[in-house]
Amino acid sequence: MVPRLKQYYKDKVTKLLKERFGYKNPMEIPRLDKIVINMGLGTLSDGGKENKIIDDAVKEISIITGQKPVVTRARKSIAGFKLREGATIGCMVTLRGERMYEFFDRLVNLALPRVRDFRGVSPQAFDGNGNFTLGLREHTIFPEIEYGKVEKVKGVNITIVTTAKTNEESKGLLKDMGMPFRGR
Repeated sequence: MVPRLKQYYKDKVTKLLKERFGYKNPMEIPRLDKIVINMGLGTLSDGGKENKIIDDAVKEISIITGQKPVVTRARKSIAGFKLREGATIGCMVTLRGERMYEFFDRLVNLALPRVRDFRGVSPQAFDGNGNFTLGLREHTIFPEIEYGKVEKVKGVNITIVTTAKTNEESKGLLKDMGMPFRGR
């Protein structure tokens, strides 16, 4: 079964982008490459609660994405942040293929509309190479998470990596796929 957003991309978005940017070769048309979801937990020094917080974060990210996350660790010690080399600082998942399209569909159509006072995502969050990063203050906006069972609300960074060469191409791709940008 092909995800509905992937089918929509093949049927409609490729034609729209081809007309708008004048691509000659079908391989020039930008597409989603991967989506990276990162949940940073910061410096954990709560006595014995670190493992519980890490386990909860891993469980919640795997529920949201349908894929087991990788636990991230500090590469070097920084005394000012009370951080030691090798300390656990978060977890992340890289989605590709069908899971990526399904996650993007749920993000745009279910999760973002649940954000309080949502007026759209910032159109300035591109990195210059066609990649888009979105920061969410609460991971509880995803419908898979049961709010009553969450001990600590955590933030999530979502980076959408595309094959677009410029920010304009990437913005056109994401807008055509349903990303609600603020303003025009």
